[in-house]
Amino acid sequence: QVQLVESGGGLVQPGGSLRLSCVASGSIFSLYRMAWYRQAPDKERELVARIGIGGGTNYVDSVKGRFTISRDNAKNTVYLQMDSLKPEDTAVYVCNAGRVGARTEYWGQGTQVTVSS
Repeated sequence: QVQLVESGGGLVQPGGSLRLSCVASGSIFSLYRMAWYRQAPDKERELVARIGIGGGTNYVDSVKGRFTISRDNAKNTVYLQMDSLKPEDTAVYVCNAGRVGARTEYWGQGTQVTVSS
């Protein structure tokens, strides 16, 4: 069992920055690949960024060069640094955890990011 708690969302102007955090508890964090998803109204849930247990990363094309996912295993925390934010980045951002070879994935409650002028 893994519990995930996100923070760091808010309202920013276009071009601004936010850093999201997701703190995990309940298991061995270093063995989980971590990811950020987002869902906007009337849109499908989208994988934004993922970081593996070895530190390898993947990003959806629309955020490449603007977003950076990282993890601090000592703090059981995964981050999403979001720069040069655009209105189309507006969504609920949700933290996800999964173990390679396992069937169960875990989800946080989400944090709202709104980019508006």
